[in-house]
Amino acid sequence: MARPVKILVLQFASIGDVVLTTPVVRCLKQQVPNAVLHFCTKRAYQSIIDYNPYITQAHYIDGSLYRLIKELRTEQFDYVIDLQNTALTSLIKATLGSRSYSVEKQPFREWLYIRWKVNAMAEQHIVDRYMATVQPLGAENDGRGLDYFIPYKDEVEIDWLPETHQRGFVAYAIGGQSLTRRLPVLRMIELCIKINYPIVLLGDKADRKVGDSIMQAVGKRQIYNACGYYNLNQSASLLQQARVVFSHDTGLMHIAAAFRKKVYSIWGSTTPQFGFYPYKTPHVRLEASGLGCRPCSVTNSGTCPMKHFKCMNSLPFDFEVKELRAKKNFE
Repeated sequence: MARPVKILVLQFASIGDVVLTTPVVRCLKQQVPNAVLHFCTKRAYQSIIDYNPYITQAHYIDGSLYRLIKELRTEQFDYVIDLQNTALTSLIKATLGSRSYSVEKQPFREWLYIRWKVNAMAEQHIVDRYMATVQPLGAENDGRGLDYFIPYKDEVEIDWLPETHQRGFVAYAIGGQSLTRRLPVLRMIELCIKINYPIVLLGDKADRKVGDSIMQAVGKRQIYNACGYYNLNQSASLLQQARVVFSHDTGLMHIAAAFRKKVYSIWGSTTPQFGFYPYKTPHVRLEASGLGCRPCSVTNSGTCPMKHFKCMNSLPFDFEVKELRAKKNFE
């Protein structure tokens, strides 16, 4: 029997980043002979990893980096695939001593784009950059997009929703890692009125207050505030059942892409040119183009540096959702 090839994949960044690694995991497992995949990430992302059939074993950082490295060293990996390329992952690679391949980052191009608005970014989605990292192992992009696996226990039944939403709904992921990646509440309300269809609001407990404000302004017959009521896999189940998805630049946007949903992606301080737009799924980009102040951040910015927040306040809602029936089922 051929010896197994043990491969460790590193990615600690965020929910979205972990979901974006799934094509790499799948292609390595299916294309590298005798590949045994291990994945190392934060404990908070365990529900994404635990049900992925291509991953044999997961490793989580629980506060003690020493304990994690000790655990990883016992595995004696043949290869380490670093899909984050940070000081933390570099330390792990150096300590393990295995042959490693790291995603190519673009710090100078990102700096040019943010500081001087010179867009020299490569026309390449981050998934394709991830896949280029594993080409030396013989893995090629199979073109099948992202994966997300929901266990049966987390599948949300349609009759759990209000009756007004059981014949079809739009999912709107209202969260975001920073204020500048989210519409202001009044603009969220405006967007929901524009959609004019039953909407399920998705987010965590921190988003619930905003969701309540939207529901009070638009009405319970159109808005169901699910923020904080469902875990990540259950939220994914709702995305899977939605007719279309609206989302800020956040992890749920990438989960929706894994289900090949049409995504209306909303962009503020960040831009799709960084390579994190919805992958291998139909999508519409909603953004205020032509602003000289965008982007002001690669990932997070707590407040608008210019104080006017035009990227969200002047973002036009000139879209038409053709996927929705002309007769609204909440009327």
